[in-house]
Amino acid sequence: MITAILAVVHAGLAAAWVGGMAYSLFVVQPKVKKYFGADREGREMLTAVIASGNRWKVIGLVAAIALTGVGMLLIDHRNWQLHAVKGLLLLIATGIFWYVSWRHWPQRVFATAAELPVLQRRLVKLASAMLVLAGLAFALGVVATHV
Repeated sequence: MITAILAVVHAGLAAAWVGGMAYSLFVVQPKVKKYFGADREGREMLTAVIASGNRWKVIGLVAAIALTGVGMLLIDHRNWQLHAVKGLLLLIATGIFWYVSWRHWPQRVFATAAELPVLQRRLVKLASAMLVLAGLAFALGVVATHV
């Protein structure tokens, strides 16, 4: 029973992270771009407001995903290989998140108008990579509980 509860919590947390990234990437960012059109400064200001304060929420979410994943592995380690790959994917996605949070965003805050388009395109690539990695990890987590 505890394994099932832990699996539901773990999958729910992972789904929240994947869903949040997908919503941002495929809904929010395109609509902000469309709304502001050529006004890159306005777009950048709103994007900064939306992103502000989310760093520690995501870190807490990732930590909870990791803890529940380790808990599941300790209870049932039959599929440890799948969990190891899943953990590696999440670790890489978390590394990208670290880069975006502590390197990319400060660059954007102090970027010139000429530098912003490159940084905005880079964020889309980084966010897409995080989404793919976290999504694959989520799928492996589901497979690991059913194999």
